[in-house]
Amino acid sequence: MAKDKKLVEAITSMEEDFAQWYTDVVKKAELIDYSSVRGCMILRPNGYAIWENIQKELDRRFKETGVENVYMPMFIPESLLQKEKDHVEGFAPEVAWVTHGGLEPLQERLCVRPTSETLFCDLYSNIVQSYRDLPKLYNQWCSVVRWEKTTRPFLRSMEFLWQEGHTVHATADEAEERTIQMLNVYADFCEQVLAIPMIKGRKTDKEKFAGAHSTYTIEALMHDGKALQSGTSHNFGDGFAQAFGIQYTDKENKLQYAHQTSWGMSTRIIGAVIMVHGDDSGLVLPPRIAPTQVMIIPIAQHKEGVLEKAAELSSKLGAYRVKVDDSDKSPGWKFSEQEMRGIPLRIEIGPKDIEANQAVIVRRDTREKIIVSLDEIQVRVGEILETMQLEMLERARKHRDEHTSAATNFTAFADKITSEPGFVKAMWCGDRACEDEIKEKTGATSRCMPFEQEHIADTCVCCGKPAKSMVYWGKAY
Repeated sequence: MAKDKKLVEAITSMEEDFAQWYTDVVKKAELIDYSSVRGCMILRPNGYAIWENIQKELDRRFKETGVENVYMPMFIPESLLQKEKDHVEGFAPEVAWVTHGGLEPLQERLCVRPTSETLFCDLYSNIVQSYRDLPKLYNQWCSVVRWEKTTRPFLRSMEFLWQEGHTVHATADEAEERTIQMLNVYADFCEQVLAIPMIKGRKTDKEKFAGAHSTYTIEALMHDGKALQSGTSHNFGDGFAQAFGIQYTDKENKLQYAHQTSWGMSTRIIGAVIMVHGDDSGLVLPPRIAPTQVMIIPIAQHKEGVLEKAAELSSKLGAYRVKVDDSDKSPGWKFSEQEMRGIPLRIEIGPKDIEANQAVIVRRDTREKIIVSLDEIQVRVGEILETMQLEMLERARKHRDEHTSAATNFTAFADKITSEPGFVKAMWCGDRACEDEIKEKTGATSRCMPFEQEHIADTCVCCGKPAKSMVYWGKAY
């Protein structure tokens, strides 16, 4: 029995040390391994399979809105990067440079892409000539490199996987509509597939993307009360178009600058899944994103007919992502392994179950045991998976709401940020100085100005001047 529990005992309790718990989970669940390159992680099959499901679900949603996939080079000439001043200044500290090709120094340094705005702008300046060429709705799945000082698996690494959408439009209204549309795609995906509720809103000018006219974000709350920016959508206006000469002839034969958007979601979202749903036994994966939705574990598998029945059951449940653990490990060890990996349902079947024409279904999230007739198991598995998906979302929403408070003065605000981890809603005058002071004194940053505004007070929580917006504030990853 002690041996069976070893896998779980290796995880630090999240209440004891949340950061260590997180590291233990990503390692013990075999999601990642550390590479010999500082700050770069190896995505192991368990981790990459989650990303594949995310990619599949998002890609389908993108294409339903008319988006097409492309692939751009990973290198950006320095002269191209320098064309948009605010953009290059924003990314300068994180850029990795290639200075040699083989043994020869390059005539011009090449940037390893931290993001691909400049490459897409260069492309659009060549292929957009007329209003008939618009819009262009492109996306690419790739990796990017940012030279981070401090790294953590999924949350912040020097190289990570993501998608970046880049669209170009004839008018400002079309660009704004696309920007909001893609933010809603992200928010719906996170809620419907990842069972994570999001706060949608606009970033302050301080927090917006370098070079953008405006940035919109979805913000999630982790189990420890910290916020995680989970996806962003940017309206570039015509700023990049003017820098790169992206012009088109309109219907009146007049030359106009195009309007652009960019939007992205990365493997960081896997970190959100871990920190929103996980527990002290490991991962808890929502059924719709889980690479394996059902693990069948034969009990007393050495006895006649048990493995055959498990295989038959697997075949019967072919509509779901099912595996049979027929390894020679003990059942207790298999249970711990299934729990660590976050597989939503475990089906136990042994000689007594076969005799009774039944199986035992165990939910990963609640550990509820449900005895089900083998004649009804296909329907019941589907029902239980759907119930689990919905209840995980409701638990996450309840946790977020219970850890969201409001403050009308700075003393109350600072006290809540310090003693009650979570979101704090408070009014803001719109002045950058107040935003900086709040961060300096409390460590909290503005997460977003939500689309659904509330009137909490008439005055700014920091300076007392008339307020312009209600803001979600919090400490963040």
